[in-house]
Amino acid sequence: MPLYHLILVALIQGITEFLPVSSSGHLILLPQLTGMNDQGQVIDVAVHVGTLFAVVLFFWRDVSIGLAGIPRMLTGRIDTPGSRLAFLLLIATVPAIAFGLILKLTGLSDAMRSMTVIGWTMLLFGLLLYWADQRGPVAKTDTDWNTADAIRMGLWQAVALIPGTSRSGICITAGRMLGYARHDAAKIAILMSIPTIIASGALLGFEVAATADAAAARDGAIAAAFAFVAALLALGFMMRLLRSTSFTPYVIYRVILGVVLLALAYTA
Repeated sequence: MPLYHLILVALIQGITEFLPVSSSGHLILLPQLTGMNDQGQVIDVAVHVGTLFAVVLFFWRDVSIGLAGIPRMLTGRIDTPGSRLAFLLLIATVPAIAFGLILKLTGLSDAMRSMTVIGWTMLLFGLLLYWADQRGPVAKTDTDWNTADAIRMGLWQAVALIPGTSRSGICITAGRMLGYARHDAAKIAILMSIPTIIASGALLGFEVAATADAAAARDGAIAAAFAFVAALLALGFMMRLLRSTSFTPYVIYRVILGVVLLALAYTA
């Protein structure tokens, strides 16, 4: 794959993975709008690994606490901050894994990869984010995250498997509906991405392992590195911005893109 194509895919994935604008939707649109070849599953796995490393590094303090709590959680003792965080992330991930398997086995995951679907999800879930952000109370922080809220946010996260929805966007929307402050809703949503990316990456990784060669591995390493840097910068930008700004700029972008995509889809 040409270097410029690898870099473009990596930058799109890295920048949009944690912003509430849908990385999957942008990656699906790239070949449809530019005529480029689809990047394929090897590169998909690679850029997701790159963004995974970025979020782990950015939130290393929380990640290390959660990792330390896994052994205790596995023995059923949810009595420390680490075991509690590990448990909440686990139960928040189950709905997305279950729904993802259903979509894959039924073939619906491929059927929904269209400009029309992405246009509508960009528009409608963008407006929902705006409503939740403007109307949602500010009564909770990330330390208030509990089992009931993790289940609710996990169910919303499963909806993000529809292209264009945005995994981080829908989880932030759910967090704001539940009363979490903007910064804290975003932090929880991004932490929820870690087991989700691991699960989806493992599933795709098994599928491509048998077909990957040296050239594909080299391309994947390049894409992962650029995605890592882009995701780290985008994460830092968004988390700093949320201390003083709402999600409205992202909503405006989603609405404009959604309207443009629908216009293209229905006039083609």
